[in-house]
Parts: sequence; structure tokens; C-alpha cells
Amino acid sequence: MIDREEALTLLRKYNKADNLINHALSVEAVMRRFAEHYGEDVEYWGLIGLLHDIDYELYPEQHCTMAPALLEEAGIDQEMIRAVVSHGWGICSDVEPVKNVEKVLYTIDELTGLITATALMRPSRSLHDLSVKSVIKKWKTRGFSAGVDRDLIQKGCDMLPMERNEVIQLSIEGMRTVAAEIGLDGTGTV
Repeated sequence: MIDREEALTLLRKYNKADNLINHALSVEAVMRRFAEHYGEDVEYWGLIGLLHDIDYELYPEQHCTMAPALLEEAGIDQEMIRAVVSHGWGICSDVEPVKNVEKVLYTIDELTGLITATALMRPSRSLHDLSVKSVIKKWKTRGFSAGVDRDLIQKGCDMLPMERNEVIQLSIEGMRTVAAEIGLDGTGTV
């Protein structure tokens, strides 16, 4: 299996934009947190999160369609590829999330964007003092971070099944572990 450094190099081969790298790091961290929560393989879940948008920058119109070829070429196993592709279910993929790892990825992908946007609106610009309550308040404001599909996140919560607040809490906890790397630690530097 590929290690994290190889996965990061692979991600950066196809994605140069800082916002996409930061998103991948956020999703990786949240996947790792959920793996801990479920007693699963933290490294494996993290790699899926890190590589989930591998084809997005170069092939946005073919997102989740080009990923299998890119990942196969790098020697990634079919189970991991399936998990990556399943996060686009109903949007750009017909691969339904079935395994827990797939359901979590499907649920938290969009959620990390909402959490990031919420943290950026705070005076601290930090995840360290961000609460579930703050994210829920922004969740209810439909004009805020309008590109985030709240119905998709809720559908994922229902699939897990987990309460939305618990999913948000675990996601914030995961993202806090990379707050400095993604520029959300309150220092204003990335």
C-alpha cells in the first residue's frame, strides 16, 4: 500500500491550488478522526481522505471519472478507489457508499467546507475555538457558503446513522489536528 508521503506527492502531482490541497488535508484529518471513533485503520482512512479529489483540479467536469485511472496507475487498490469514487454518489458517480469508510467520506466532504468557511468568519480565524453551535448557526443561514449541499451532508448523517451534531463535532476535532497547516489556527499564516 502507498504511504502518506507518496500519497501527498501523488495528490500534488495533479493538484496545485492551495485551497484544494488544504481541503484534501482537512478531509484526511477528519477521516482519521472518524477511523479512531470507529476503531478502524487510521492510516488507510486518512489516505482515502487525502486522495479523494485527486482528479478535481485537472478534470473538474470528469470528477470521480478520471480518479480510478490516476489511482490505478499509482498502484492503489480497488477497494480504496471505490471509496474515493463513492464520495461523488448522485452528483458525478453512480457508486453508492456502502462501507462505513465510504459513508463517512460522502458525509464529511462538503461539511469540511462549511466548517472552514465558518472558522474564517470568526474574529479568531481559528478552529480551536469553533463550536458545533457556531457551525449549526451558519448551517441554517442558506446564503452562507451556498455551495455547500446541506441536504447531502444530512443524507450522509442518516446513512451512518449519526446525529448531525456528533458528525460536526468529530469533524471539527479532526480538522483541529491540521489547523496550522491549513491556516485555521488563528495565526493568519499557512
